[in-house]
Amino acid sequence: MSEVVAALVYCPFPDRETARSIAARLLEDGLIACANILPAIESLYEWEGECAAASEVAVLLKTTSHRLEALVDRLGDEHPYDTPAIIGWRCDAAHPETLQWLVKAVG
Repeated sequence: MSEVVAALVYCPFPDRETARSIAARLLEDGLIACANILPAIESLYEWEGECAAASEVAVLLKTTSHRLEALVDRLGDEHPYDTPAIIGWRCDAAHPETLQWLVKAVG
């Protein structure tokens, strides 16, 4: 198994209640150590050949590299959008105590 590092997932949701509900389930199931639910964001995007805009809530999910793939898969299953924007990455730097907390919380 490769070295464990911190990992993050960014994902917008249609509203705070949906974001909070899904984040709570991910936390309970040990896929994340923390979810930062950010206030309303304005999203401008291309969808089916048209420019569109929406008010959404952004969430930054904290996990480890060992849980990243499972988190992305589960988030895709739980998300209410047909094509959710779920972007995850391994972090090349994390404070040692932060990494220790993440590993203890999610493995």
